[in-house]
Amino acid sequence: MTKNILYIGNKLADKGRTVTTIDVLGPLLKKEGFQLRYASSVQNVSARLLHMMRATFLSRYWADFVLIDTYSTRNFWYAITIGRLCKSLKIKYIPILHGGNLPERLIKDPKAIKAFMDNAYQVVSPSDYLIDAFAKAGFNKLLKIPNHIDLTQYTFKQRDRIQPKLLWVRSFDKIYNPEMAVDILEILSDKYPNAKLCMVGPDKDGSMKNCISLAAQKNLKVEFTGLLDKEDWIAMSPDYDIFINTSHFDNLPVSIIEAMALGLPVISTNVGGIPYLIEHENNGLLVEPYQARQAADLIDDLIQQKIDSEKMTHQARLIAENFDWKKVKQSWLQLLKG
Repeated sequence: MTKNILYIGNKLADKGRTVTTIDVLGPLLKKEGFQLRYASSVQNVSARLLHMMRATFLSRYWADFVLIDTYSTRNFWYAITIGRLCKSLKIKYIPILHGGNLPERLIKDPKAIKAFMDNAYQVVSPSDYLIDAFAKAGFNKLLKIPNHIDLTQYTFKQRDRIQPKLLWVRSFDKIYNPEMAVDILEILSDKYPNAKLCMVGPDKDGSMKNCISLAAQKNLKVEFTGLLDKEDWIAMSPDYDIFINTSHFDNLPVSIIEAMALGLPVISTNVGGIPYLIEHENNGLLVEPYQARQAADLIDDLIQQKIDSEKMTHQARLIAENFDWKKVKQSWLQLLKG
């Protein structure tokens, strides 16, 4: 029997925003035979919530499940509101936990979180980080289903000699601290005048303008591409030798998994769910938040071959293979068809 799914999230990729789980998971579930409805692609914040609520109400007799992308900043309240509505309409709902700062919500909004989680049919987390945080707080409807990639899109490249060519892929948002990437390049440029950085992603809060101004002031070689389709940034990735992630809180970024699949050595801040994915000097490198000097020193070690990048990137590729959709989809099918 075909199951019907209403998927609630920020479906804004067609509006110049970063592709999120709703844009990827929904179509994949449709290919597996599910019927999908989505909300919402409305750009205005208030109107988007109203559209989500209306879609939920109109789907009350149609939907077998409501999937709710759940983040930790402003969009957190979208999820809470839809969860309350689903409860009142007696629709089974499944939060999908994404926000790296969701553990803070346990402290700031304990009653809202408790009702949201307790009334859910099941709670899905892509990372052990959030599973652990919520389990310690006494929640038990927790199921790990990792983020996923289509591994066939990612050709592994072995970089025999690492050069100071850095790639950063994320939305420009203060929570991802993009200015740190520019700071890393500045430090590297003192020793490596040919060092360069490419920053891929849309500007969400003015952070891109800040980075452009900072790079210009310091006369640094930074390319800002804006938002690129996944295929486009993957195609340009062979021109770069190191992937950097600079966020000061995070969950399990797909961009890091993608970089690991491509053979790019990954240097990331040691926050949120990232140390559950990266083991320092085994399949990647970890630095503390805001520590641009520490990151630059590790990049120098890679360039000087003080770190075995070949072994590290092969280990990373093996980890990335666990996130292939062919493996991950079995967990979704068991949950939604069971």
